[in-house]
Amino acid sequence: MATEPSPSGVDIAQLNEDQQLALQQFTSVTNQELDAAIPILQRSEWNVQIAIAKFFDGETAAVDVHSTANGESVAPPRPSRRQETLLNGFSSSRSLRSLKGLTPAPRIVPQSRNQQSSFLSFLLWPINFLYTLILQPISLFAWLFPFLNRLAPAAAPGVRDRPEDEGIELEPLSPKEMSTRFIRQFEEEYGPSQLPFYDHGYAQALDLAKNELRFLLVILLSPEHDDMASFVRETLLSPEMVELMTDPQNRLILWGGSVQDAEAYQVAEGLRCTKFPVAALIVHTPQVSSTAMSVVARIVGPTPPATCIRKLREAIIQYSPALDQVRSSRESQEAERSLRHQQNSAYERSLAQDRERARQRRETEAEKKRLEEEERTRIEASRQLEENVRRWKQWRAQRLLPEPGPEEKTSIRVSIRMLSGERVLRRFSSSAGVEELYAFVECHDLLSEDVESSEVVQKPPAGYQHSYAFQLVSPMPRAVYEGRTDRLIGDCIPRNSNLVVEPLE
Repeated sequence: MATEPSPSGVDIAQLNEDQQLALQQFTSVTNQELDAAIPILQRSEWNVQIAIAKFFDGETAAVDVHSTANGESVAPPRPSRRQETLLNGFSSSRSLRSLKGLTPAPRIVPQSRNQQSSFLSFLLWPINFLYTLILQPISLFAWLFPFLNRLAPAAAPGVRDRPEDEGIELEPLSPKEMSTRFIRQFEEEYGPSQLPFYDHGYAQALDLAKNELRFLLVILLSPEHDDMASFVRETLLSPEMVELMTDPQNRLILWGGSVQDAEAYQVAEGLRCTKFPVAALIVHTPQVSSTAMSVVARIVGPTPPATCIRKLREAIIQYSPALDQVRSSRESQEAERSLRHQQNSAYERSLAQDRERARQRRETEAEKKRLEEEERTRIEASRQLEENVRRWKQWRAQRLLPEPGPEEKTSIRVSIRMLSGERVLRRFSSSAGVEELYAFVECHDLLSEDVESSEVVQKPPAGYQHSYAFQLVSPMPRAVYEGRTDRLIGDCIPRNSNLVVEPLE
């Protein structure tokens, strides 16, 4: 069925969520029809407080003649992104009346006395300073001349009779302390009960009911009313009422307070309570908005237990399905969020494992390449060393001094036992260095070859410093002859000596 526009010419289905909420609040306060409420809200730019003020100032729904004459027109409402419109919520006159009966439940956070009086103290500080400036000389004069107080007791009023503890302000109680004190006084007055009072502030109770989608039953008592005691004993403490409040299926949060306390008094003002005792049932109303908390049932004054329980049960039954839908939606969203979180966690773990395996693979490959490079470098160095040793031995073998003949009387005849066990006899010039003996032993394997036909090496390998891996030792008596060039053979080795080649460790 097509949606009909209101008599004001505005289609209610085109109102966005904020405009629908403003319209619902305005009509609940002024009890106006929709065709009369929408023009006032439009001229007030959908500000509920301004629209209510205009309504009580006598402004009607008629369009301002001056604005019409100037050609000004009311701006059309912005299209709403939300699919659930006000008209869908008001599909029948019965639902319209039920939403009109809802009043918003304010979130009351009591302020401390210091916060409430800070601005007033700032305005009155010049007067307080002047009063202190005048009072101090008078106090000093009265202390110096105490007999003047007996002669003229009214000369300095407030100085002599002022109590010592005047001006000392007690620290205001916190909401939790006020709730705890109310529960204690309630049990002292009416005895221990099974009522599950919430022992925190009203704001905490409202937030708990909103977050957990539960009903909040607010009990406001006034000791100045004569009907309070009978209401508590006959209605509030009745077994049926206690059973209703303690039944877990009802999901009730019970919060109570005395209007003599600051928080309960502010809650009573926020709920617009004029008669006590009051029992107000507050619950989340998703049909108003996604965050709205509304008073869905109100019991004022002395009420029989049956009537009170009937009203509460009807409200619980009426608004429980909406809470179940929201709860089911939240659980579905939470399940989806949990599943998504698990999938993301599994993906992150798998990704971390893949990264770890890739890192280990890279490290293994890098280590393998490093070892291969080191082995290749070692082999290359070994080959280069062998090549340098070979070329040095060729170069040194070609420069060995020739063996002296028998006719040279100063020559030294030496018997050398090689590492292989072979014994070699050879004469050396006494003027040659001991290093000549070492070079002969080092190049002995090449001397058997034809030195003339071998490759001629003009100079030793560049950058190579040869070191001998053996030493020459005389066994009897034991003496070690180092391969030095500055020591001559004739100076340290006797004729017809026996030398042994020993490897160095």
